[in-house]
Amino acid sequence: MDLDVFVTKHRAEWDRLDHLLRRGRRLTGAEADELVVLYQRAATHLSLLQSSAPDPMLTTRLTQLVARARATVTGARNASWRDAVRFLTASFPAAVYRARHWWIPTALLSTVMTAVLGWWIAAHPEVQSSIAAPDELRQMTRPGGQYETYYSSHPAASFAAQVWTNNAQAAAMCLVLGAFLCLPVIWILFTNVLNLAVGAGLMTSAGRLDTFLGLILPHGLLELTAVFVAAGTGLRLGWTLIDPGPQSRRTALAQRGRAAVGMAIGLALVLCVSGAIEAFVTPSGLPTWARITIGIAAELAFLTYVYVLGGRAARAGDIGDVEAADRSAELPIAA
Repeated sequence: MDLDVFVTKHRAEWDRLDHLLRRGRRLTGAEADELVVLYQRAATHLSLLQSSAPDPMLTTRLTQLVARARATVTGARNASWRDAVRFLTASFPAAVYRARHWWIPTALLSTVMTAVLGWWIAAHPEVQSSIAAPDELRQMTRPGGQYETYYSSHPAASFAAQVWTNNAQAAAMCLVLGAFLCLPVIWILFTNVLNLAVGAGLMTSAGRLDTFLGLILPHGLLELTAVFVAAGTGLRLGWTLIDPGPQSRRTALAQRGRAAVGMAIGLALVLCVSGAIEAFVTPSGLPTWARITIGIAAELAFLTYVYVLGGRAARAGDIGDVEAADRSAELPIAA
């Protein structure tokens, strides 16, 4: 290939493509079609240069030109603060709101199961003895015992980070593993219920249920709500494999899967708040009523956020998915 001849022959096309790219969105329909054609030609020219006459300066120029043209033609865009604001004010709360028919029953059933198991443990000494030896139970439930010192056993900042990491991982597992026909989610949820019931049952048997509730409610209301939202959404995702509704199974699973991934990010932020309460408020010297009031306020703030912002976004058509421009095209299916 004669490089000088090649450049002389095609320079005008490259310059024209560069000119059209600089005009951006002010192109007419004909100019947009011309840009696509010139982009395809420039990509071919770049391929020929790379294989036949790899001139570094010319190759670099054409590489940049083709990359700019590809971004314009395919509609690629960079994430911006607008995306973050939209996620926090519309997509995330809308996804939680739309999943409420799954996570609210999950929360109610889990609460009932916790109460029943806690009563059963408290009312049956033989069950308590199967959990730990009597001396160990006394060490856990006595004033200043393990249930109380747990929240102040580490520096608050590191404890908050540890709690947040563990809870965020559990929530993410519920969301992601729901695709496996709900079974892993049910197991994670049952494990969480059982751990809570054991604490409630043992403290009740020691006559210290009020202390237990004073320790668990400040952070537990928001924390458990986040876990229930994750579990309910994971169950809905698993049910999509069984009954995808009017959509194809692949489309429904992709749509709800993307929404679930977004919810994992949003719930991580929620759990960060509950982790901070658990580390700084629960073990603090505030009166029990003040600590519980903070927990109730955090819970009501989250529910208001979901039902006001999420309800409004859901009624406007937001399904918690990425924007339409970022989704793959969907093929029509027979009804």
